[in-house]
Amino acid sequence: MSDSPMAFDPMAFDPIGTVVDWIDACRQRSLAALVELYDDAAKVDCCEGGSFRGKSGVERYWLPKLKKPVPGAFAIDVLLPEAGGVSLDYRDHDGRPVRTHFRFSETGKIISMACAPT
Repeated sequence: MSDSPMAFDPMAFDPIGTVVDWIDACRQRSLAALVELYDDAAKVDCCEGGSFRGKSGVERYWLPKLKKPVPGAFAIDVLLPEAGGVSLDYRDHDGRPVRTHFRFSETGKIISMACAPT
């Protein structure tokens, strides 16, 4: 065993687990739990247009989407690790298929999220 300090591994957290927590917060319509998963400097790029910054922007983005999701909303189709983050294919609040790419901060918070229709 080495006496040198262990190097910090920014991916020591579980990015897949964070995205599962994210989808659970969406399903539970828990805005507070959802916003807590984002970094203070987070950026959300929406496939319907618009870019939202910071936790207040994340809150503005998600509030209307969590109010009345359709049955089957937030179902996971595919969840895969990818270079630098996680890719998620899921059903959005309207039940439409969407692909979202997540990137994470050094502390394991979502720093960027960008979506596109699949």
